[in-house]
Amino acid sequence: MTSAKDATGSTWAPLRSSLFRALWLAALVSNFGIWAQYADSAWLMTSLSHSATLVALVQTATSLPFLVAAMPAGVLGDMVDRRWILVAALGWMTAVALAIGVATLLGAMTPWLLLALTFALGMGYAAMLPSWQTVLPYLVSRSELPQAVTLVGVNVNASRAVGPALGGLLIAAAGPGAVFLVNAVLFFLALLVVFRWEGSRPHDARPERFMGALRAGLRFARNEPALRAVLVRAALFMVGGSAVLALLPLIARQQLGLGSDGYGLLLGCFGLGAVIGATLLSQLRRRASRNQIVAGASIVLAAATLALAFVPDAILAGLVLMVGGAAWLSAMANLNTTAQTVLPAWVRARGLSLYVLTFQTCLAVGSVVWGFAADGLSVRIALMLAAVWLVASLGAIRRWPLAEGEGSPLTPSPDYWQEPAVVDEPDAEEGPVLVTLEFRIDPGNSQEFDRAIHKLGRIRRRDGASRWGVFHDVADPGRRLETFLVESWSEHMRQHARFTEADRATEDAVRAFHLGEGLPVISHYVADHLPKG
Repeated sequence: MTSAKDATGSTWAPLRSSLFRALWLAALVSNFGIWAQYADSAWLMTSLSHSATLVALVQTATSLPFLVAAMPAGVLGDMVDRRWILVAALGWMTAVALAIGVATLLGAMTPWLLLALTFALGMGYAAMLPSWQTVLPYLVSRSELPQAVTLVGVNVNASRAVGPALGGLLIAAAGPGAVFLVNAVLFFLALLVVFRWEGSRPHDARPERFMGALRAGLRFARNEPALRAVLVRAALFMVGGSAVLALLPLIARQQLGLGSDGYGLLLGCFGLGAVIGATLLSQLRRRASRNQIVAGASIVLAAATLALAFVPDAILAGLVLMVGGAAWLSAMANLNTTAQTVLPAWVRARGLSLYVLTFQTCLAVGSVVWGFAADGLSVRIALMLAAVWLVASLGAIRRWPLAEGEGSPLTPSPDYWQEPAVVDEPDAEEGPVLVTLEFRIDPGNSQEFDRAIHKLGRIRRRDGASRWGVFHDVADPGRRLETFLVESWSEHMRQHARFTEADRATEDAVRAFHLGEGLPVISHYVADHLPKG
């Protein structure tokens, strides 16, 4: 492990870990295939159809699968060995790339078949991405996590810089069918590397069932303000930022008069700018907060988007795209790092799948919106509207600020609560379970107590409570009863394990109001399912 100082000073520090380096290179190989294929699919669509909407729908077809697969993949990522998820996803992507290549070589490709197969490829990518992002904290130290997240962005954007350019050259030399077959080989090579990895299996003495785990993940997101802020900010950024990638094929062909190789080089400039931006990001982090970096990146990307509407030649367009790529990487790396650092280990894959789902859904929706705008108005006006959106989205900073810091208070503190005293241990799925805590407080401190315990209530709901409330005794003003309902006994036991050091500080603040001897009285009640009649 490198020191925190070294990690802060070098974007490339995580590559010193042989395990991280091997998996990073495997992801790089697969991303070469992904980005070359997506770019070549968009270019192939311009040959199959002159509709701006269909061209933009290629980007939608790559992102829409996340609506279907991302959240289930995140749930499985918190339940099973993540290696097998990655292996299955890469195997699927190998088969789909092979099918696209064969259909193209046989002359059987149509616009709607291309969209369907691109959607199928996106399903594999959607299944793979949450698990890949989840393993980062297990591969590097906590202090190196921001650098590791940045390197994931470098990985994606380096492949974006080289993959489409090589794909464009291969299309010019051998046709798109050859590119798709090469992609199938790249996916298979990545599969072999991941298959040899030992894997990362979540340890849980009380494993969750799929639907219960899905509900727990959604409940966490609904009750965790720090995660909600990341999701809102990512959504706003991606809707505006999607215009550049969605409309770039039309800019290259119609505005600049370029061929497939020129389009690939333009897309490569965007990725190259992101790589250059990554090398400067560690220094930028020492001088500015995450909120400032994301806000600045939004303004720079807005300026680049506006400039693309008016650039007269390919050289200026390439320079503008490099600046835009650097802004893109800066914003996405900081949003992703924030998501990583606000998520405790037990829900990390589910939380990151929601982040990926938000990212890709807004990329898909934005692509459709800007495609329709380009068809109905013009490409230039669509780009101008996207730039306005990016600047206007800065109004969300005050309402949804990004959390700062590295998330160390998320360390589990499972021994803080007393284990429930039981005569006979209830069955794991027996429930629902009603938990009550009785407090004795000074009636003069009622308002302060209510404010403190409502913060604790958010934690209860976030970690498993389906209902929560506080009641006062009308005959005794100093008596308060906190109650919350959990769907099963096993879920309540998991609720104990989900408690963190940050939660301990919140509960300490509530218990400081308690005037009774010892701790508040805690009781557990399991529902009786009485016969009808």
